[in-house]
Amino acid sequence: MREKFKLSALLVLLFLASSCSDFVDINDDPNNPTQPTLSLLLPATQTSLAGYFNGANGVNGGGSAVMQHFASGSLNRWNQTGTSFSTPWSGFYTATIPDLETIIREGTTQEAWGYVAIAKLEKAYLYSIMVDLWGDVPYTQAAGDFSDPVLDKGADIYTSLFALIDEALADMNKSFSVAAGSDIFYQGNKTSWTRMANSLKLKMYNQIRLSDPAKAAAGINALISSGAPLISDNAQDFTFKYGTNVTPNARHPWYTSWYSAARGGYVSMPLVNNLKDNDDPRLRYYVFRQNSTVGLANSNNGEGYYGREPGDGAASPADANTRALIGIYPAGGLYDNGVIKTLTADHLYLNNTGAVTTSTSNSFKIPLSTAGDGTGAGILPMITNSMVKFIRAEAALTMGTGEDAEQLLADAVTAQLNTVSTLAGNNKGTTIPAATITGFTNKIKTRFAAADNAGKMEILMTQKWIAMFGNGVESYNDFRRTGLPKLGDLVAPLDVFPMRFYYSETELTSNETLINDRESIQRAQQTTPVFWDK
Repeated sequence: MREKFKLSALLVLLFLASSCSDFVDINDDPNNPTQPTLSLLLPATQTSLAGYFNGANGVNGGGSAVMQHFASGSLNRWNQTGTSFSTPWSGFYTATIPDLETIIREGTTQEAWGYVAIAKLEKAYLYSIMVDLWGDVPYTQAAGDFSDPVLDKGADIYTSLFALIDEALADMNKSFSVAAGSDIFYQGNKTSWTRMANSLKLKMYNQIRLSDPAKAAAGINALISSGAPLISDNAQDFTFKYGTNVTPNARHPWYTSWYSAARGGYVSMPLVNNLKDNDDPRLRYYVFRQNSTVGLANSNNGEGYYGREPGDGAASPADANTRALIGIYPAGGLYDNGVIKTLTADHLYLNNTGAVTTSTSNSFKIPLSTAGDGTGAGILPMITNSMVKFIRAEAALTMGTGEDAEQLLADAVTAQLNTVSTLAGNNKGTTIPAATITGFTNKIKTRFAAADNAGKMEILMTQKWIAMFGNGVESYNDFRRTGLPKLGDLVAPLDVFPMRFYYSETELTSNETLINDRESIQRAQQTTPVFWDK
């Protein structure tokens, strides 16, 4: 777990961000390492963080499958093995974390406090996600000369991470100078990183509101009452932005997967039905139909939304050119401007205004052409303005923070609709009219105002689940904490609902502190909640 991150591993990751294409190996001679160049090492941590989070076999795919954002992958049937997440586990521990530790150590020596602060915040974010997904993980012995690191308790790690975030904020106040080109997320902007730090604390406090309600309430109230700057505008989002380059490939992983000849899987019918039944304009942005008449199981009596019900493990027929695909959001794919024939006069915001009679006017070919087939310049939403508003609304409902949950919900939905619209406008798609955003948001506010407390919570968490399309990890966290939204029943589950992700089998069979109990440890991952899930 301690092997160094070599250039060959980095090159695999550089497809994520063309801005890092000139990164060079800082350790040409491993026996006589030169002083690390922090401005080159920092973007490596950011591309590897996003790459193992959202790349092939990344944790985001598992969360999206569990949470029925799409209907493919073994976790769509609640099944996982010791190889399900071996790639991100190994990548985080052999690439991202060692490089972050190097920046923190060497940056402290050089008094390069901006780089140190950013590395600490990335470390805090990453470990919080790892605890959320795996529970107990190596932390205190994850770096250094520990060949068999112990698993630290998730609750203890969270406590350490709160302190780490405060350290980062203090470091930024010492001095802050970071080359814009070395920071993929915020281009070296101190204010943006300060907002990210406080928003990460907000998210983590909300995460522990069941296990430690006093600490959660005190922490959130302190952030709100003090006026600590939070992410409050879409331009401040902690989001990884993909590019359009093909060589090296900088495009969104979902785009390269779903818009290839092999396809990336199936869209989720619960998601499709929710959007359609609730007059949600995001359906045209989330799902692209290749064929306007195909239905489930490749029938010819549908309207193009050919996906799968959750837990459907049937073999795939010859449907590469008929199944629906992930759309323009979040992957930078295609916007669907075709007629949806079953829409009625009651559909005010998801409607056929301006739609064409064929499924879409965009071209779509394999291999992809250069015109009309999307760009792949999608996003990975990690902590966003919309998320912060949803969290504050949840806190208002459950912890009595005194904020207006109804207005925060409306602001959260508005923010995410604007994000969808902006991404569409940047990727050859149709933007969402301002009147549609306002009208749809007001419709949700009206429903929320009329609901009882349980109904309010259901509306809030369902809207957050829809808005978090593109980050299944956060929806997985939300569901385990709240039991919402209501998910569709699985057609053929292979196990019980997974409470945590499986450890990498390599870790269990090579770590002497785990090997004797590896089978019981692994099985407990499926059935034992993380510490904050009470």
